[in-house]
Amino acid sequence: MWVFGYGSLLWNPGFDVAESVLARLSDYHRSFCMRSIHHRGTEADPGLVLALDEAQGAACLGVALRVVTGAEAETLAYLRERELVSAAYLEKMLDVQLTDGRNIRAVTYVIDAVHDQYCTLPLEDQAQIIARAVGGRGPNTEYLWNTAAHLRGLGIEDADLEWLSERVRSLSG
Repeated sequence: MWVFGYGSLLWNPGFDVAESVLARLSDYHRSFCMRSIHHRGTEADPGLVLALDEAQGAACLGVALRVVTGAEAETLAYLRERELVSAAYLEKMLDVQLTDGRNIRAVTYVIDAVHDQYCTLPLEDQAQIIARAVGGRGPNTEYLWNTAAHLRGLGIEDADLEWLSERVRSLSG
């Protein structure tokens, strides 16, 4: 069983990983398009978390994480509890291309574009929200900075996340 990671799964998978390979998911892009009312914000003051937003011709670079053999059911139960807490994500099995040439199918969590937590905001608005929001798993800034740092460490360029990281640092003073 494989899981496609593009956000917090990069730095906090929460399950035992047997193999980790850079990977590409076609027709989706990573963006702060989900209002977070549990993990990085509250219902009264939502934060933002990354989600995969479907877009024909787009691509998202991330990491395919292979689950340890025998831990598939336990891992899937864990992921569902973590990722489907508010039903804003949809769980899909999608084709993913690994950088080593393999093609796999991976459990992938994508945004439900009709869910009320879905949003599309200008980068400046995203920065203002991320700079102040705090939820059950901590500050929204931590989520942004950890994800951006791990993407950099993997050699994955994401111009929007880099801009947001710098802007939120300036706002956080």
